[in-house]
Amino acid sequence: MDAQSKLPETLMDAIKFFENAAITHDFVVALRWPNGVHCIYCDSEKVGFIESRKRFQCKNCRRQFSVRHETIFEDSHVGLDKWMCAFWMIANCRNGVSSYEIHRDLGVTQKSAWFMLHRIRLAMQRGSFEKLSGNVEVDETLIGGKARFMHADRREKFGKKKTGKKTGSFGKTVVMGVLERGKEVRAEVVQNSGRKQLDPRVRKHVEAGSTLYTDALPSYESLRDEYIHKTIDHTKAYVNGDIHTNGLDNFWSLLKRAIKGTYISVEPFHLFRYLDEQVYRYNNRDLSDLQRFLGALRGVFGKRLMYTQLTGQPTV
Repeated sequence: MDAQSKLPETLMDAIKFFENAAITHDFVVALRWPNGVHCIYCDSEKVGFIESRKRFQCKNCRRQFSVRHETIFEDSHVGLDKWMCAFWMIANCRNGVSSYEIHRDLGVTQKSAWFMLHRIRLAMQRGSFEKLSGNVEVDETLIGGKARFMHADRREKFGKKKTGKKTGSFGKTVVMGVLERGKEVRAEVVQNSGRKQLDPRVRKHVEAGSTLYTDALPSYESLRDEYIHKTIDHTKAYVNGDIHTNGLDNFWSLLKRAIKGTYISVEPFHLFRYLDEQVYRYNNRDLSDLQRFLGALRGVFGKRLMYTQLTGQPTV
């Protein structure tokens, strides 16, 4: 692979850069093994390359493997060139990219595009044991369509046949967010907005002694024992000095704009994957397109998502 200065900076550059299969393969190899290829089975450095098969063979254990093994690319018949362009698009499009857009732009089926996007979201998934600290906003929101616009069969699915204009949380999914001001956000699907759901998650993600900013929801009141807790009553005001949850409100706005404007309909079963996507873009918003692309791509290794797992089908 050529020097860092020759890496693409725009989507047009990326399309041209990755149209060469050999360059794309070498690019992914260098990203996975920056210090030289190691056998994925015995970790030996004595590895040869079979050019005709685009596979490596370990001279120690004699086993063969490719750069796709033990990655989200494994068992995919889509070329790495199209994978790279899909990564670039979803990492850098502020409101996300639909499977139909990937289908039209990259020439794959819509079903394959949908599967690709979910595997890319898995690569974007980040886990951290480091707790947030300092000034931290905590808030929750509801994701889902209005019940009065639902078909009768869908309303019955949620256990209610008749719905008036005041829909509340009927048929919606609760999402909780934690934001350290000036740093990062974390979001998670929860069962409800009760104390038993919210309280332990705040303690899991936020360091004791931090300053918490929340709305007046009673579920947060028990947090006063470990945190400096400041609340804003949204029935009276949205800002009182530095007491507000505007940072999370901004994140919710971006999330809902992507869901309503791009993805249209998201099943609660898959919602956490869309959260991973939006959280990744938000936390890396100050990076360049290339840096966001590379950051997302580094998450492909050691992860795999099967179609049966994605669709909830039993494995044979």
